[in-house]
Amino acid sequence: MGHGAEAVAGFDVASRHHRAKFGMWLFLASEIMFFTGFIGAFIALYNATPTAAQDAQNLSWKLALVNTVVLITSSLTMALAVAASKRGHNGQLQLFLILTFLLACTFMVIKMIEYKTKISHGMGPSASPFFSAYFLLTGFHGLHVLGGMVAIWHLLAYAFAGTYTKEYNIPIEITGLYWHFVDIVWIFLFPMLYLLSPGRIHW
Repeated sequence: MGHGAEAVAGFDVASRHHRAKFGMWLFLASEIMFFTGFIGAFIALYNATPTAAQDAQNLSWKLALVNTVVLITSSLTMALAVAASKRGHNGQLQLFLILTFLLACTFMVIKMIEYKTKISHGMGPSASPFFSAYFLLTGFHGLHVLGGMVAIWHLLAYAFAGTYTKEYNIPIEITGLYWHFVDIVWIFLFPMLYLLSPGRIHW
């Protein structure tokens, strides 16, 4: 292949990369609007419901803190996966993707335990406006975590097939952007739901 053809091929890869990143940023912008609307509804319900502060006392901030650490750690392992893919280190890429997937599983298991405990004590989605908003926000976020897990699973399959190289790692970086978004959303939800009600830890 001549230098001209190599330059065209390199330009094409870079162009696809920019288009893919731009598409992901547009998608994330739409998701930000969804979460902003839900958070606004939660704040309105919280202020309008006399029992909201009392309901919030029934949430386990310690369990949620563990989940926060788990998710932040998964964001770190995803960043390391992206870095490994850019260096062409396929073994490290596989390792960090596996760790990210396992941490995501841990997050979901802890969340399911929390849901089961609340529902078994009569604090399900229909128990009060606060719990309706709580299950909506955390459930919507959980769906995003699940979607990320599906994407990471596919990345793993292609990584084990040796698909990704230093020159081609666009899916890894795009999924990394999405996963960091999921982490950032939880960092907003955690204090809002678990810490800022009366009688909790105040910042």
